[in-house]
Amino acid sequence: MEDCRRGSLLSCLTSLLLFFQLPAGGSAEEFVVIGPSDPIVAVMGGNVTLPCHVSPAMDVENMELRWFRSKFSEAVFIYENQQEQKEEQLAQYTGRTSLVKDFLSQGEATVRIHKVQASDNGLYTCFFRKGSFYEKASLELKVAGVGSVPQVHITGPEEDGVRVVCTASGWFPKPQIQWRAANGEKFLTFSETHAQDTEGLFSVESALVVRDSSSGNMTCSVLNPVLDQKKAMAIFIPDELQEDLGRRKSIYLGGWRKAQLYADWRKEKFQALSVTLDPASAHPHLAVSCGQTSVTLEDTTEDPGRSCSILGQEAITSGRCYWEVEIKNGNSGEWGLGVCRGDVVRKGWYRELPEVGFWVLGWYGGKLYALVLPESQEICDEVPHTVGVFLNLKEGDVSFYNMTDGSHLFSFPLTSSTGTLFPYFMIQSGDVSLTICSVVGVPTETPVPLKNPPSSLEEPVSLSGDEFSSRCAVDGALPGAGSPLLPYGPEAV
Repeated sequence: MEDCRRGSLLSCLTSLLLFFQLPAGGSAEEFVVIGPSDPIVAVMGGNVTLPCHVSPAMDVENMELRWFRSKFSEAVFIYENQQEQKEEQLAQYTGRTSLVKDFLSQGEATVRIHKVQASDNGLYTCFFRKGSFYEKASLELKVAGVGSVPQVHITGPEEDGVRVVCTASGWFPKPQIQWRAANGEKFLTFSETHAQDTEGLFSVESALVVRDSSSGNMTCSVLNPVLDQKKAMAIFIPDELQEDLGRRKSIYLGGWRKAQLYADWRKEKFQALSVTLDPASAHPHLAVSCGQTSVTLEDTTEDPGRSCSILGQEAITSGRCYWEVEIKNGNSGEWGLGVCRGDVVRKGWYRELPEVGFWVLGWYGGKLYALVLPESQEICDEVPHTVGVFLNLKEGDVSFYNMTDGSHLFSFPLTSSTGTLFPYFMIQSGDVSLTICSVVGVPTETPVPLKNPPSSLEEPVSLSGDEFSSRCAVDGALPGAGSPLLPYGPEAV
């Protein structure tokens, strides 16, 4: 204000106007460089553009423009003195890049990459410089390529089944493999190997052992995770191999204790048990429905903060038996199922461990665990649709199976002093439902509630697949029996 007093008012106002016309950074040359916020997706063999622009908008034709990879010297394209500079350009981009000049006067510069390769995948930096001032921005290019149709063929019998192999090549990035049965259910147990060629393209080989001679189609799909595009091929098992599979199955079942069997084979050595829930044993937060075969949390908006459990009415003291449980909305909360002793403590906070009388699989934090000490063992990160619980008090173990693909999940050893066991079900949070699958054609000699305890559970006889079947009480759909065999010849899907 002292200066204003000494000078004229007009001079003071002129100085103030000039001050407010300057940009915030104090220099009319300053700008920021902005690139795409989302990754740019390019298909191999095609063309792609990498755009960047300055703000505020200004003419960039006389600036130095550079696109590079991880280092400044790894140049993809350089534009300086109004022309392309090739001295520092990486060899892999020679003859494959150009500058789109249409909007340089408006502050936008775009580099086009021609004939996109797998090696073009990754991060880029665009760099703009005017005089001594420069700015830069990062952008990501995702390259994707769909390769060959998978080829599916039989490589021959295995000890316990028929080996089927699926191969494909020319994919980028690393593709995903899916095996599906006729009903759309996915197989989870198969091998998978990948390899990259000199151009960076992936080939894949996946092998599945078919262990059941029941009819049905089987499809191998190869999926590009970036484009969400897939190619698939189906196959069938010839009749003579199905007969050989049946023969090998009989031999394999002769030594069934030597390895973890698939669920549909193991059923032939176990008694199907018709389980019903005991409402008297239920936590107050649980609701039992569907003829005492299904359980949910009464109010999923209120987290009970503890395990809410219920037992089956059946007291099991000897023999071999199994039951199946359908899980709906299993990834929406935390839950567990298995067996427990009749004398366990289930009030307040407790741990579901074998040391205190629980043999349980549980879903916690988006993964399926076997609850054991010293640390729970992770099994998988996909919720099984239906779980089979196979209790063998004669040999001393309880085993859990994914009944969709028949694969083995986990087995707990049991001791001779285990005592009377009951089916166990627990829901801690979420809109989860656990439903016992009903059993059709079960022999009458089954376990009964503990209030009328039996002297023993008779050793079950071997049952064939025609003598009994199980179905879930909710929708009546038959659960998957295991790896199916295809009734028709290979064709692209």
